[in-house]
Amino acid sequence: MSETILEVKHLKTYFFNGSSVLRASDDLSYSVKKGECVAIVGESGSGKSVSALSVMRLIPYPPGLTLDGEILFHGKDLLKLSDEEMGQIRGSKISMIFQEPSTALNPVMTIGAQICESLMIHQHMRKKDAMKRAVELLAAVNIPNPEQRVKQYPFEFSGGMQQRAMIAMAMSCNPELLIADEPTTALDVTVQAQVLEQLNKLREDMGTALIIITHNLGVVARYADSVKIVYGGKIVEEGNTYDVFEHPHHPYTIGLINAVPRLDLPRSHGLHTIEGEPPDMSTIPVDSCAFAGRCKYATEECRTKRPPLEHLEGEHYCACFHMDAAVKEAP
Repeated sequence: MSETILEVKHLKTYFFNGSSVLRASDDLSYSVKKGECVAIVGESGSGKSVSALSVMRLIPYPPGLTLDGEILFHGKDLLKLSDEEMGQIRGSKISMIFQEPSTALNPVMTIGAQICESLMIHQHMRKKDAMKRAVELLAAVNIPNPEQRVKQYPFEFSGGMQQRAMIAMAMSCNPELLIADEPTTALDVTVQAQVLEQLNKLREDMGTALIIITHNLGVVARYADSVKIVYGGKIVEEGNTYDVFEHPHHPYTIGLINAVPRLDLPRSHGLHTIEGEPPDMSTIPVDSCAFAGRCKYATEECRTKRPPLEHLEGEHYCACFHMDAAVKEAP
């Protein structure tokens, strides 16, 4: 059995705005094994990215604050480390590919200089050796003419090349865990496939664990070993990717899957949508199902009690009082 390298236990990260409290991660728990690909899935505003930023300890304060929980990396609680100790882990043992490379990359530093900075800090390389390694990393992510590209600035790269440069930077120190936050945002389909294949190849070659944060279920089905469905800052369903996709139990999971266009069904099947919009998380009652406002199965129990994650089979769990009815009516 693979070693568990990351355990997130009962994480609570909130944002405060005057008298309102936005519970972006509300009692979130999950684990990641060495070499595993875990997908965190949900609509925009569901709290996916906040969980990743919490692991990296990059939540801006104010207004954000991690109030409770544990983030154990090889058994060491990252929330209890000093800024200096966390700085030694961030970028070295745990790296992150951010959603918008155009804003994550420093516009006044060359791509090579930005990769070298990480190598010189964490690997204690000399500048000459670091630059040589930067060229090798750009070549590894299929950027043409890497010897020339290391001398160029981010604005001289296309969106896809910027994303690949971010991957090269994130992998420069051979991290044990890589977090990719919407790694294919704003990329065309061909470049998306190239970026995802590159991430998967690096995972297979180096044994790096990968957390992919996305709303693209096609990406999850192809690359993820397990999936966490997040809504309103809470995990509503989780398990092996095959089990969750083939036998979804939560009305939200069923809705997400049904919203994906399928070529194997007649046109008369149409496209399904989830009615309503993701809620303002500052207005969700603490003791309630976050999805109750959009769920046709919701009862008073859903509005006054928080459903626990119930074990279904194997590693499959679901938090819903009316999952049997949802499964029975699922198309």
